[in-house]
Amino acid sequence: TMNKIASRMKNLSKLKYIPGRVMCSRIMYSVMGSLILIVMWALIGFLVFNRPGYEQFSGFLPIPTIKAMYGLLFDMDFWMSVISSLKRVIIGIVIAFAVGLPFGLIIGFYKQLQQISYTPIQFLRMISPVSWMPIALLVFEGFESAIYFLITMATIWPIILNTIQGVMNVNPQWLSMARNQGATDLQLLRHIVLPSSVPFILTSLRLSLGVAWIVLVPAEFLGVSSGLGYMINDARDTMEYERLMAIVIAIGILGFAIDGLIDILQRTCRWSTFGQSS
Repeated sequence: TMNKIASRMKNLSKLKYIPGRVMCSRIMYSVMGSLILIVMWALIGFLVFNRPGYEQFSGFLPIPTIKAMYGLLFDMDFWMSVISSLKRVIIGIVIAFAVGLPFGLIIGFYKQLQQISYTPIQFLRMISPVSWMPIALLVFEGFESAIYFLITMATIWPIILNTIQGVMNVNPQWLSMARNQGATDLQLLRHIVLPSSVPFILTSLRLSLGVAWIVLVPAEFLGVSSGLGYMINDARDTMEYERLMAIVIAIGILGFAIDGLIDILQRTCRWSTFGQSS
């Protein structure tokens, strides 16, 4: 008996260190991937910008870019632009969620609505969000409202489609049992469908963030005087190519960090759901 207990404790001690090993492995591979990316960047830049006539673009190389990124850390205009861009992304996604989430729940819940809405949704989501830019400038009075509209049009479709998918993956036996107990459609949506669809909704948030972050830069070319897209345009006009590249890298870092936070939230919800089910 004591041998069995000791064996179980030994196995538990091994399991205890598995998450740490997985995390170390992930960090190691992430560092390796980043180093490979930097080396490729340096090699391609060296081959391209060392050619005659391209010397003025040497600011795109890693060393000038890293120096410019260090300067951005102490640049208040950069941080104000970061705040402006994040505000636009957040407001656009919030509007998209306020509209897309109820639509996704209702369309996913009612089969006939799925069939009716399939063609319009697929058609509209295939339209490039940037192509709405002239219409946004005509319809909305200010540039800020036009940017919110563009980000909303870019992010609403992943929200709707992933929410529909989440509703369709709800266990039909749960719905049948609740209906047998006299539950209404609204009660089913609030207490069964919506909680069960949370993982898919969080996935839609990650997808929407990626799309919004891509649309943000061209949207900020409209005429605003702040934001990361504006700073890129300004650096291009003044031919500060190392600063331009530093801002591009900063956009990638910020997007990667925000996506990581959503990933942590997604994992937390997944583990909490697993714990409740077990």
